[in-house]
Amino acid sequence: MSSPKTISILGYDIFTGRKEFFADGVKGVVCTLNPHSYILARNDSLFSEALKSSDWLIPDGVGIKLAARLLCGERIEKIAGSDLHETIINSLDRIGGSCFYLGSSEETLLMIREKNKKRMPALRTGIYSPQYKEIFSEEESGEMIEVVNRFSPDVLFVGMTAPKQEKWVFENRTKLNVPLICSVGAVFDFYAGTVKRSGRFWIKLGLEWLPRLLREPRRLWKRNFVSTPLFLWFLIIEKGKCLLSYRREKK
Repeated sequence: MSSPKTISILGYDIFTGRKEFFADGVKGVVCTLNPHSYILARNDSLFSEALKSSDWLIPDGVGIKLAARLLCGERIEKIAGSDLHETIINSLDRIGGSCFYLGSSEETLLMIREKNKKRMPALRTGIYSPQYKEIFSEEESGEMIEVVNRFSPDVLFVGMTAPKQEKWVFENRTKLNVPLICSVGAVFDFYAGTVKRSGRFWIKLGLEWLPRLLREPRRLWKRNFVSTPLFLWFLIIEKGKCLLSYRREKK
């Protein structure tokens, strides 16, 4: 299976293929990049390193689509974490595979397992809810790794919110005996139904963020009113550099 190409956007190599690529036994670590995570990574070197070290960095946001078009002249498909998750578990169900959900609350994880049991009877589902904290001790991480490896899933979904989940995977990936690891953040809540994902109408308009902002303004205002404008500012600066370099080459 040939690998889709990547394009460089603001220092990150972004996957340009379609989500169906991940339904065919792909191995490695998958992370997502959106304007908010880009801004966070500018001030968090470990987070930046974790994103850059991933095998597949998928464009999760219309801002990354815009950047690809503006900087590289490429039309790429936005791949939301929810769409990636759905593609993968459908594929695993067809082959009688297994997945493991690491993160979120015990209640949310039990809802996910029950949903998978009803929707996808051939899919084996494992769950583990770690203690909610910013940094895990070596012993706590060791316990999480042991539980995952004992289950031996085909795919591990990590949902601890960014940047904690990406940094944890980066620091522990060599100890995890899992072919494919995906950091998917809020997907756990969307899939369980504890948080409502925006409808198809808003997704097609590229405004998936708007209903979420209206429902959770306190949690999401910074993402939309600070990170997004900053991202657009850095995007404009990068485009200016590209134009300046082009003009110098033409002289």
